[in-house]
Amino acid sequence: MRQLVLIAAITLSVLSLRLAAQEYPKEVIDAAHSISSHRLMDYVYEMCLPKYEGRGAGSEGYNLIASWVVDHLSQWGVQPAGVDNSYYQKYPWPYTEVHSPGGVELVIMQKGDSITKPYSIPDQFFPGSNSDSGVVEGEVVFVGFGISAPELGYDDYKGIDVKGKIVVFASESPAKSDHPDVEKWVPYSLHQYKFKNALEKGAAGVLYIGTIANPSIPFQPGMVYAHIGDEMVKDLFFGIGKEYGALRNRIHETMKPASMNLKKNARIVAETTHHPQTITSNVLGIVEGSDPLLKDEVILIGAHLDGQGNPGVLLPSALDNATGVANIMEVARALAQLPEKPKRSVAFFFIGAEETGLIGSTYFVNNPTIPKEKTVCFINLDMVGNGKGLALWGAESYPHILEAFSKANNDFIHRSFSSSPARMPRTRPRSDAAVFLKAGYSAVSVGTTERVKPVNYHHPNDKPELTITPEIMEDASQMLFLGIWNLANR
Repeated sequence: MRQLVLIAAITLSVLSLRLAAQEYPKEVIDAAHSISSHRLMDYVYEMCLPKYEGRGAGSEGYNLIASWVVDHLSQWGVQPAGVDNSYYQKYPWPYTEVHSPGGVELVIMQKGDSITKPYSIPDQFFPGSNSDSGVVEGEVVFVGFGISAPELGYDDYKGIDVKGKIVVFASESPAKSDHPDVEKWVPYSLHQYKFKNALEKGAAGVLYIGTIANPSIPFQPGMVYAHIGDEMVKDLFFGIGKEYGALRNRIHETMKPASMNLKKNARIVAETTHHPQTITSNVLGIVEGSDPLLKDEVILIGAHLDGQGNPGVLLPSALDNATGVANIMEVARALAQLPEKPKRSVAFFFIGAEETGLIGSTYFVNNPTIPKEKTVCFINLDMVGNGKGLALWGAESYPHILEAFSKANNDFIHRSFSSSPARMPRTRPRSDAAVFLKAGYSAVSVGTTERVKPVNYHHPNDKPELTITPEIMEDASQMLFLGIWNLANR
């Protein structure tokens, strides 16, 4: 009896798979199977080469990688969808060239002599991607979150002199994400605001707590800065009877500043050249649909092409976001080779300047090359290449989109599959999907779950061999391809 039940179950499973397969033309199944982890990883390794300079927005390396993507789209027969019948949508974006890692030191005065303690890159300090060039030495003053918000009754700089000194502050704001009025604090949590505020208060330099590369901090003449890790933070607070973590928690709990002179000196060295007139770009291509009417409707798939650049040390930006770019490149190739295209058109959006503050996606929604009213949805891929499970975040708000992709996973991929409703973030937006959602588009994000390798976020060790699981990339690309086919033919 057990054998009969097992045989029946297997037979039903095989029949259900055959029935599912019959809903897709043979050419579509063959194209899905042609999506290869080997080809995906070839794309990723190429994008991580030193000649692309970490794909920093505005750099010559970024221009080279954009041209490389365009060459592939053209070879595959994907048509231009940028400006003036080109693949490009160009816009100005300044670029800061970092010539060396520079340095950060604690300067200790002892019996009339100075003793320096240097810190090493990348774990103890990280160069400022958009620091001005120069050497700054001076007293170090802790100014909490670096915020002056009189209408909120809060000012980290009140009653403390920072002119000509080096200020040290934390990211975000006193209001945690679950604070009832967190939205009011969002403008003050932006890196752009914090550094501008420090400069206006007369600070000569900034030590920003947290060792991750951050290209979104804008260049400001006269502002020399670096990122610092736990060791230097501990050294700065040593001997004054305060501990940084406890102090930060107190600010969160009381919503009151706790600024103080740390009674120590530091030195920041930066060697940079700022290029204010550089241009960067988005890259867009499209596969036109086969239905005379429905082809005017477009499914837009995006991934940010830029990385974190080379601020004195190369950031390969493999998981973030060579993976997302490789995923949609494989989908573009597979879709373009189909003899019979899906009914609706599918556009591929390689987004520039995401790392500098979601600039490329913001520019697009304000200057769309594809009419918004004709855009079915925007599907974002960012860091899709590390894990065991698949996800479509935001899709529960769009049942037809969720159905198209969950069907693809159920029919062919068979990974664990997660989803969520679409929500606008209460704090500052951190993804291109949020930009589209805010602009009124239906927007979802393909993601992975159950990560199995370190992420190495905004770190020199974001390398293909250290952060990526090729198998999940292949499955994510196949699910994306088949899900788009389902959605485009509804």
